[in-house]
Amino acid sequence: MENAFAISKMLQILPFSNPTKPNCTIKKPKFPKSGLAFSVKSMASTTGLDEEEQPKNVIREASVNPVYKPTPSNRHLRTPHSGYHFDGTTRKFFEGWYFKVSIPECRQNFCFMYSIENPAFTKRLSTLEELQHGPRFTGVGAQIMGADDKYICQYTEDSPNFWGSRHELMLGNTFSAQKKMQPPNKEVPPQEFNKRVLEGFQVTPLWHQGYICDDGRTNYAEIVKTARWEYSTRPVYGWGNIDSKQKSTAGWLAAFPVFEPHWQICMAAGLSTGWIEWDGERFEFENAPSYSEKNWGGGFPRKWFWVQCNVFEGTSGEVSLTAAGGLRQLPGLSETFENAALIGIHYGGVFYEFVPWNGVVNWEISQWGHWFISAENETHKVELVAKTTEPGTTLRAPTLEAGFAPACKDTCVADLRLQLWDRRSNGGKGNIILDVTSNMAAVEVGGGPWFNSWKGKTDTPEIVSRALTVPVDVEGFLHLVPLLKPPGL
Repeated sequence: MENAFAISKMLQILPFSNPTKPNCTIKKPKFPKSGLAFSVKSMASTTGLDEEEQPKNVIREASVNPVYKPTPSNRHLRTPHSGYHFDGTTRKFFEGWYFKVSIPECRQNFCFMYSIENPAFTKRLSTLEELQHGPRFTGVGAQIMGADDKYICQYTEDSPNFWGSRHELMLGNTFSAQKKMQPPNKEVPPQEFNKRVLEGFQVTPLWHQGYICDDGRTNYAEIVKTARWEYSTRPVYGWGNIDSKQKSTAGWLAAFPVFEPHWQICMAAGLSTGWIEWDGERFEFENAPSYSEKNWGGGFPRKWFWVQCNVFEGTSGEVSLTAAGGLRQLPGLSETFENAALIGIHYGGVFYEFVPWNGVVNWEISQWGHWFISAENETHKVELVAKTTEPGTTLRAPTLEAGFAPACKDTCVADLRLQLWDRRSNGGKGNIILDVTSNMAAVEVGGGPWFNSWKGKTDTPEIVSRALTVPVDVEGFLHLVPLLKPPGL
């Protein structure tokens, strides 16, 4: 059973230090077709002041200026489940979002994570509310794992200034408003955001900006005190073939509140341009590989693993890999769990999908440091191996047992090899399609307890697998009956 004991056991393997790494070295772009450009500047050098003299909330002039565009309706490459899934009820609920920008020239990544817990209650529950609904954790969290795997976190138990679009990947929160200004409740132009928001963020499929301050709650990782960012994104891959309708990552049953938590890759690959101020430096970038995903439901899986990478050597053009698995509870009165996992690869405009309803996924994941995942379907076979000697950084997640608490460990500089083959009629490996490597893979283990390595394979019940192979277009059907369309879809 997923409980506080499981979380406490997980924390036993999480690191409570994160030694400083050497400064990065700027290298020549490895991906000329993407037109990458990158620079790092001391924030003091952009103003002529010493770093300790820098004002807290100054927006400095950047040589790379992202271009803001409002989010269009019916945008290309929009995936199902892009919207905010909160249905207004008081059931236990969380939703989380993840956005990553990779800068290969200096082997650095920036991972932005946002979450909201039990938004039916915009403030901490009163004693009467707890008696009526049971204990609940509330609040909004913003955390970033950035350059050198350093960390920043800002969190509040109150959520009246959080907003999310019902049917599009658009959300934001104001931790602190500018004096005499009303916080936004929808996407606004960047100049208006800066005028109205002192501390907070807004993000859409095409635009991302914000400013947060570490709140001092982290004593186990190397932190930075403030972070500011502003960048635009051009999506390249959603979740599916580039010229086809985009897919729900977990199949059409994700439209219903069963088999939670649900998971959706919103953008398997994109190209981002802009800047991030981090720990006294400004990182400026053009067409940097980027990625986004989300999850939602009553709670996280009992335990899980995850591998994601958009930066590869050994090929040209954009390649994206996402692989993950979890031990999640099946709906019903009994506490029955299933192994769920998938691998998704985008390459050359084609989506290679390995999921329980079209094949088998196998894995062996150590407590930390080694990830081996393989899969096959009727047409292809895939293997990936990721390794790291880095200590990793402990990240928070909205847990059922402790609310917004340390629950997983990540790094973005794992070594990875990815191989993809055609599958022969006899089940063997055919022609090689991809054989690529990276030293910038993002890897994660979470939940627990992790007493030893986890070796497993997908074991989805046959009735569920058969149901998921039925080509049900839930979004298309509900589009005809808008009143029945649930939030988020």
